[in-house]
Amino acid sequence: MEKLHYVWSNFNMNNKNDNDRAELTDSADASRSNKLNGAQTLVAALESSGVEVCFANPGTSEMHFVAALDQSTSLRSVLCLAETVVTGAADGYARMTDKPGVTLLHTGPGLANGLSNLHNAKKALTPVLNIIGDHATYHVEYDAPLTADIETIARPVSSWIKTSRDANDIAADAAQGLEAATKHPGQVASLILPADTAWTPTEPSATSAAPTQVARRQAGPPPSPSRIDAIAKLLQRGEPAALILTGTCLRKRGLDAVSRIKQASCADFLAQTSNARVERGAGRVFIEPVPYAVDRALQRLSGYRHIIPVCAKAPVAFFAYPDKPSTLSPTNANIEVLAREEEDGVAALEALVDALDANHFEPEYEPALVADAPADNTLNADSIGRIVSRLLPDHAIVVDESISSGAAYPQMLRGSAPHDCLQICGGSIGAGFPLATGAAIACRDRKVVTLQADGSGMYSLQALWTQARENLDITTLILSNRAYAILKYELQNVGAVAGKTAGELMELNNPEIDWVAIAEGMGVTAQRVTDNQQFEQQFAAALQQTGPRLLELVMS
Repeated sequence: MEKLHYVWSNFNMNNKNDNDRAELTDSADASRSNKLNGAQTLVAALESSGVEVCFANPGTSEMHFVAALDQSTSLRSVLCLAETVVTGAADGYARMTDKPGVTLLHTGPGLANGLSNLHNAKKALTPVLNIIGDHATYHVEYDAPLTADIETIARPVSSWIKTSRDANDIAADAAQGLEAATKHPGQVASLILPADTAWTPTEPSATSAAPTQVARRQAGPPPSPSRIDAIAKLLQRGEPAALILTGTCLRKRGLDAVSRIKQASCADFLAQTSNARVERGAGRVFIEPVPYAVDRALQRLSGYRHIIPVCAKAPVAFFAYPDKPSTLSPTNANIEVLAREEEDGVAALEALVDALDANHFEPEYEPALVADAPADNTLNADSIGRIVSRLLPDHAIVVDESISSGAAYPQMLRGSAPHDCLQICGGSIGAGFPLATGAAIACRDRKVVTLQADGSGMYSLQALWTQARENLDITTLILSNRAYAILKYELQNVGAVAGKTAGELMELNNPEIDWVAIAEGMGVTAQRVTDNQQFEQQFAAALQQTGPRLLELVMS
């Protein structure tokens, strides 16, 4: 491993006690003799594991890590202006590469600012490694303003947490964190790095535990053969059954297996309502999602005798509603698990194909279908979906945070050009802009199209600045209905009645948000569109150009 070289900054020695003076002097002497400090061993460990990108919003405690990045030739840093963009971009990057998305966050408050999209990443089963700077170990006792219990803040979203308290352990701790993040099916890991362990020189053996191979999402174990056989026999009985899928089952191998199983049995297949990544469009097997609305979901799932999750949970309502059930499966249905979350769902589906002797069936792919043109010039959710379907380029990445406007989009885009769709998985709004940013970093050769509701877009609009800084090939469509329309819908669902005050809490029109001004202020070219003819012209032009563009679609 090629050692990194680091030049110590001049330290102000004023107001330091003798022990601190000795520690800093020893550190400086060690640096001059080309010893690696803790931060440099961390960068070396990330490099040797194949990590190529770090999404960052650093502060003082992370300066030695930032300085170590200066010496790296293979690990690039991407600056994001808000931590929720950092964590959401890491999520989008990891979904498209199956490599861990790596973040750099500043102490407890920085981590807290990123929690909403870490919640989404956890629900999406995305491999993420957070590197979180902290005060020097000896400084914590003084309860400085940024002192926080970082491990406690990280715990709700992290499956693995560790604080590196010795500079010589950092490379090994990074290796453990990467292994934890990529453990099937993917999870969030958080490595906390006190400032003094980052700047302290290490022994030459400190990097010996660094990863030696590229970190990628690991495969899970297959389900037991007895479970595969039991599900095969169940399907052969011909009783109404629906398999519920998520995760990597919604990519080509899994979907091809789905089509063969469907032809060999009477089973239906549904995707979870929201999923990390779905391969859709012409030339792919289409799989319908479970509807978001409770009444529609209950109707869609009625009549099934068997609900069979494949790396998914049995369907549940997004919220509780008066006089409506929390579970969406029919009350008399049996829940029969084919593959648990921690198991390899694709392997389970392919084993089920073998058990049903269905390999001779050819997968039934969606034909290319040009959507009908809008009936008139009125710009609305339906016409936007039609135009996107008609113009979407081959192998685009569609980031869907359309919220209330997008219930019909999976069906409307099923015959469009082949594409990957990334969805908000944890319900924490503000994922769209960051997911698109990370996906575009991961796939520089693919166009990214973001379907972004205006209300949720306000949670993470700083991502537009990073898109401009990195010249990312993203076309953002702001679905501007100037309201929290989903709340109006949910108000009816829970049986509440809105008066003047409640109504005002759901409107975004006083004042109206000027998305063109916001985007241009962030460095992104933008236009306002008010009818279908304008939209089709401007969207087609944006798709022919490279770089970030934003269209504010003012919906009727």
